[in-house]
Amino acid sequence: MPGVRNQVKKQVDEAVGKLQTKLVPLNATRYLTLPKEGWDQDAVRKELETLANMDHTRWEDGFVSGAVYHGEDELLKLQTEAYGKFTVANPIHPDVFPGVRKMEAEVVAMVLGLFNAPPGAAGVSTSGGTESILMACLSARQKGYVERGITEPEMILPETAHVAFRKAGLYFKIKTHLVACPAPTYQADTRAISRLINSNTILLVGSAPNFPHGIIDDIAGLSKLAVKKNIPLHVDCCLGSFLVPFLSRAGFETQPFDFRLKGVTSISCDTHKYGFAPKGNSTVLYRTQQLRSYQYYVDPAWSGGVYASPGIAGSRPGALIAGCWASLMSTGEDGYLQSCIEIVGATKKLINHITSASPVLAQELEILGNPLVSVVAFKSKTLNIYDIADGMSAKGWHLNALQNPPAIHVAVTLPIVKVWEKLAGDLEAVVEQEREKERARVAEGRGAKGKEVGDSAALYGVAGSLPNKSVVVDLARGFLDILYKA
Repeated sequence: MPGVRNQVKKQVDEAVGKLQTKLVPLNATRYLTLPKEGWDQDAVRKELETLANMDHTRWEDGFVSGAVYHGEDELLKLQTEAYGKFTVANPIHPDVFPGVRKMEAEVVAMVLGLFNAPPGAAGVSTSGGTESILMACLSARQKGYVERGITEPEMILPETAHVAFRKAGLYFKIKTHLVACPAPTYQADTRAISRLINSNTILLVGSAPNFPHGIIDDIAGLSKLAVKKNIPLHVDCCLGSFLVPFLSRAGFETQPFDFRLKGVTSISCDTHKYGFAPKGNSTVLYRTQQLRSYQYYVDPAWSGGVYASPGIAGSRPGALIAGCWASLMSTGEDGYLQSCIEIVGATKKLINHITSASPVLAQELEILGNPLVSVVAFKSKTLNIYDIADGMSAKGWHLNALQNPPAIHVAVTLPIVKVWEKLAGDLEAVVEQEREKERARVAEGRGAKGKEVGDSAALYGVAGSLPNKSVVVDLARGFLDILYKA
């Protein structure tokens, strides 16, 4: 219907305009060309200080879900020192920067050990979880082609698996099958996965935990299926990273998820999340060196010489590898164990507050599944959850809005550990405020659930009401365009 679409487009344009106003301040000084003469260093430092202190959600005070997982000054200073020593380093030149090669290999070895890798296992460091997932999918595709002659590859993943798997499907031309993760467990349905397997299946996927709801899939069940069908199984531990390996030792409930399960052939783990490394660090781990070799690119005939790279990038910042190595070495097993106790412990307290300690929240909110790690997702039984999200934003919180089903999640971090009680109190106040609005609407005869007016409500209200998501795609592209508006 053209009229409806025009109205929705108008709303999208308004939303993009609001985003631009928020992200690109009108009063900021802009530098669109190179300075004729280079600035002196003090001038550069002054401008950097201004940029660092631009108005932003206060992650420093624990008001942001995920994003910054540690952030304490002592570790930041050490990372900065490590970066400074290796600013010019590039692992593409291992003979020029042997220390970087050594640190990268040691980081991979440490992470392999955390995930109980068998002898002969191997891994690679990457720029982040998305690249780790891309490489695991590429490896599985190449394995299917080389060993089984598969030219039309397919992979099967839970609908809650990280969107990077869908990106890999687009990039590498792998047909992607999505499997429902129904309530009450919100885990992938292994029987549905089994029914989708065919001769072109090159990869099965599970999460430990997934990003939306913080649920660990039935990895043991997927492993049995992978062994039975002789198909690789990738476990995405990017978010669980350095928490899931410590759950048992910290005294928390856990589930099997790593290389001790025979069907698990690859694992992605972000060192830059709960490993506390600088952003731009992740790992992808393989049960065998052969599996790792399937992600390599080698060209023996290039006129520039024999070329080989372990992943997508050629040049890479050795400084980030140094920062990662320094983070792991300074934190150590005891440090990660203590962080797990604090972070997962705070998550459990937040869950308890929502489900029982607060009568208001217990009546209005529902936790999705049984989250075992650091992410807790909840939906509303009677209220508009996106209005609640906008209410929390008004109080300074930056939480994550979800869809299918509509929900909010919180990824608890060390900064949030210190303020989880304030988070719970503000959430209770916002929910009570929304309840009062609903009562007023009903009393005035306007019916429950008024017009969605906040940013989250507007975006996800539109997304959920349209069978064709092209308008939402336009909004997302508009957002990306804004990011590059100087």
